[in-house]
Amino acid sequence: MEVAGPVWWGTDPEVRAEEAQVARGLRRSSQFYRFLWEIRSELFDDAFQDKLAQAYRPRGQAPCPPAVLAMVNLLQCYTGTSDAGAVDAAENDRRWQLVLGTLGWDSAPFGQGSLVRFRARMIEHDLDRKLLERTVDLAKKTQKFGWKKLSVMLDSSPLEGAGRVEDTWNLIGRAMMKLVSAVSQALDVEPSEIIEEAGLRLLGTTSVKAALDIDWTDPSEQKEGLALLLREVESLETWVTQRVPDEGRTSPIKTAMAFLRRVVEQDTDPDPDGGGSKIREGVAHDRVVSVGDPEMRHGRKSKSRRFDGFKRHIALSNGLILGTAIEPANRREHAPTARLLKAAGRYGTIGSLYIDRGYLPAQEVLDLYEQGIEIHSRAWRVGKPGMFTKEDFEIDLERGVVVCPAGEAATITPKKQVFFAESSCSGCTLKERCTSSAKRSLTLHPHEKFLIQLRARQKTPEGRHALRKRVAVEHSLARIGRLQGRRARYRGTRKCELDLNRSAAVANLMTARGMHRAAQ
Repeated sequence: MEVAGPVWWGTDPEVRAEEAQVARGLRRSSQFYRFLWEIRSELFDDAFQDKLAQAYRPRGQAPCPPAVLAMVNLLQCYTGTSDAGAVDAAENDRRWQLVLGTLGWDSAPFGQGSLVRFRARMIEHDLDRKLLERTVDLAKKTQKFGWKKLSVMLDSSPLEGAGRVEDTWNLIGRAMMKLVSAVSQALDVEPSEIIEEAGLRLLGTTSVKAALDIDWTDPSEQKEGLALLLREVESLETWVTQRVPDEGRTSPIKTAMAFLRRVVEQDTDPDPDGGGSKIREGVAHDRVVSVGDPEMRHGRKSKSRRFDGFKRHIALSNGLILGTAIEPANRREHAPTARLLKAAGRYGTIGSLYIDRGYLPAQEVLDLYEQGIEIHSRAWRVGKPGMFTKEDFEIDLERGVVVCPAGEAATITPKKQVFFAESSCSGCTLKERCTSSAKRSLTLHPHEKFLIQLRARQKTPEGRHALRKRVAVEHSLARIGRLQGRRARYRGTRKCELDLNRSAAVANLMTARGMHRAAQ
């Protein structure tokens, strides 16, 4: 079918009448499709379509308008459909055809490759973020909430990466194969030829560990196996250096060589017993955990819960997601605070902020506090179970005095430290609950006044009630989890963020549908 104009929906009265009939016949479980059909021209107005068209100019006799591809992305997220499944749904599901304006079409107006290329253009031009903004703007028109003073909430949840996580041995082996593949493509030779010429006995099998075939309970055999693996790494690097001079190395080869060297250095240390190398004890800072997705990292959402991948963050206000961020799992919780608050600030002035205490170290949070903005968060609780914490001490910053639970007072030093005299503490009946350290001291935070206010507020019924309001952002994260899934669909931070943005856009549209129904 020949396509005229930037998008075809809503241009033919007869088609519109047929669509309306199909929309009226949708079951209750399919009403979200009807909502998308009703608001598609408003969501993708002329200005937004122009932005999409400037970023993506498809070729062909009947190119699919980028607004339709953007809508396909929303439908994919809502249904959890792959690119191949999206093509099939566009051809066989009347609900998809209703939303896309293709009722009765024999074939989908796009292919899998179109969706891949379109997502790349969206990332390149930040159009996934713009799409999220469009959903907020659409919901704002209901006037259900005020937007001058915003109550903003921040929270995060784990997103497991799509790359395979491997131990040191297989990680090094896969990094070697990545270099072999890069050289193979550049020189147009078979990988097996490179492996043979470089004398690599451990590559070309199911795994390096399987090729080594050693007794993994024997430390001496492990040491010999590691020495053999590292010799083969050196042999491969030497072969590449000799066969591919600096001026002939393409970017993929240079990247693969640097990646291999990084993997080796992050996971091995010199062995002080007998020379050679050994597997590093502990985890290196910013350790790469996957060759398939080098941006994945080890992370923790809590002391007992470890995961590999990323953290997804959202900023919520008035029930709508205003901003998102994806960070490697090892980044500190407060890392994307500035981006999240900037996204929220696009819609109004921040009047109050509700956060998990992981965001407290962010300078932007402290700046808001100093501006007089209400910050609602639990303060850090420092101390061992059954022992006194800072909350049990009376801290008077104006007088520069701290009083311990037993009533002993000490002066705050210019370096924000407090020292209690041993003579005062030696006979104290509360000594066992205080500290076992000979240095009986207390260190105050540079922003202790802020933390004192948080601790005092969370002890009051009003303060606890305010903290419970943050359940709204937890519910939104749960919805995002259902839409985006527990495991990433794509590899790489930015691609995962695109998926998060379209999930947030769908979540906002689901909320907007409720607002529109309430306003009618």
